[in-house]
Amino acid sequence: MSREKIHLEDLKSAVKEAAAPAAERSSTPAEPQIDAQGRAYATGKRKNAVARVWIKPGNGKLIVNGRPGSQYFARPVLQMLIDQPFKTTNRLGQYDIWCTVIGGGLSGQAGAVRHGISKALVNFEPTLRSPLKQGGFLTRDSRVVERKKYGQAKARRRFQFSKR
Repeated sequence: MSREKIHLEDLKSAVKEAAAPAAERSSTPAEPQIDAQGRAYATGKRKNAVARVWIKPGNGKLIVNGRPGSQYFARPVLQMLIDQPFKTTNRLGQYDIWCTVIGGGLSGQAGAVRHGISKALVNFEPTLRSPLKQGGFLTRDSRVVERKKYGQAKARRRFQFSKR
């Protein structure tokens, strides 16, 4: 078993060589990820809802599971939630959105669509990453329902206690 001694200077030079390509990559602008139909795709998640979102340049039409967005998300609060990434980036009415959503309730689905739209916007225009990141639209909200525990009625609710 022969082991070579590695000097600190050798390690420093190896680290500098490995870090050089990473520095070059960070300075180059990110490339848009657009498919053959001119669309950008992203997946958004919130609670148990998963949204697959495609955006392309258009006039602001939203289709969710084959239905108009205003019909699918009838509550104005949910429509406002979906428009937030476009208002933040001043792109309201410039993209058509087509998405499929499964799982969860309407509120979770609206959050999943918002997350998907934000990620798709970054894929279409990488320069929009900074304002969307600052607005918190690219961060996956990891809060989910806590599981039910054995010996309890629900996740935290205990069965009624009877003293006698």
